[in-house]
Amino acid sequence: MKPAPFTYCAPTELPAALDLLAEYGDEAKVLAGGQSLMPMMNMRLARPGVIVDINRLPELESIAQTAEGGLVAGALTRQREIERSSMVRQHHPLLAATIPFIGHFPIRNRGTLGGSLVHADPAAELPALSLALEAEFVLKSATQERVVRAEDFFLSYLTTAIAPEELLTEIRFPVWQPEWGWDVQEVSRREGDFALVGAVAVLQVDANTTCQLVRLALFGVGGVPVRLQRAEAMLHGQRVDDAALVEVAKVVSEELDPDADIHASAAYRKDVGGVMARRALQQALRRAKGD
Repeated sequence: MKPAPFTYCAPTELPAALDLLAEYGDEAKVLAGGQSLMPMMNMRLARPGVIVDINRLPELESIAQTAEGGLVAGALTRQREIERSSMVRQHHPLLAATIPFIGHFPIRNRGTLGGSLVHADPAAELPALSLALEAEFVLKSATQERVVRAEDFFLSYLTTAIAPEELLTEIRFPVWQPEWGWDVQEVSRREGDFALVGAVAVLQVDANTTCQLVRLALFGVGGVPVRLQRAEAMLHGQRVDDAALVEVAKVVSEELDPDADIHASAAYRKDVGGVMARRALQQALRRAKGD
C-alpha cells in the first residue's frame, strides 16, 4: 500500500521546524527514523497532512555527559550509535544493554532514541527503560520549553504528554551509580520482534543484601509501561534473596492487568510478567553483589 497524499517539509534549523509544528498542529507528524511512522502511513493507519522531516537538524543528534555525570542524548540520536558508544557502556550500562533488544541492525541504524519514546508503543523497551532510570524529556515549541518526567510522559497506548506544536529535543538520564545492579529481560516470539512481556530492574543493596533502592518497570503488559510500586515497596528495606523475589513475582502477577491480543492472552502476560520481574531482579542482585 501507499500513504495518503501529504506535504513534505525538511527544515534545516530548529526554529523553522518548531514554526511548522506551530502552524500545522495536529495535521503534522514528525519524521525522525521513520521505523514506525512509515509502515503506519503505508498501511494508512496514520494519515498526516504534513510531514516535518527533522533529519537535517544535526543539533538533535548527540550524546554527552553532564558535569554531574548524567547523560544527555539528542532525540535524533540513532539507537545504533548509543549501542556502540563506549561512554554509554561505561557510564550507563543498562541503557547500552537494552538497545540490542530493539528490532534488528537495520532498524537500529535508522531508529532514533526520541522517535521510540514519542511513538510510545507499550511493548517497546525504551519507554520502560526511561521509567526505570527516571529520565526527563525536554519538549520545545516555538514559544516555550518544558521538562517532563518519564512517569508523567506516557498517557495511554501510543499517546504521550507531548503537545502537537512541541518537539522532543533531548532526553536526560540522571547520574548512574556504580553500586547499582541492573538487568533487562523480555520474551518475544522471535528475536527482534516486539516483546510479549519484558522487565527492567535497577537494584542497590548493602553488605547484608538489604535493599537500599529498587526500580522495576514492565512493558508489554498494558497501554503504557508501568512501575510496579507495590513490588518495589515489598523489597525496600528488606533482605533480598530468592525467597523474597518469588514473593515479589507473585505480587507482580497479581498487580498486572494486561490486555489480550492475537499474540498472547492476558493470563499469559500476568504469569510471565512475574517471571520476567523475578529474573530481572535476580540478575540485578548478582550485579549489585559483584557476583
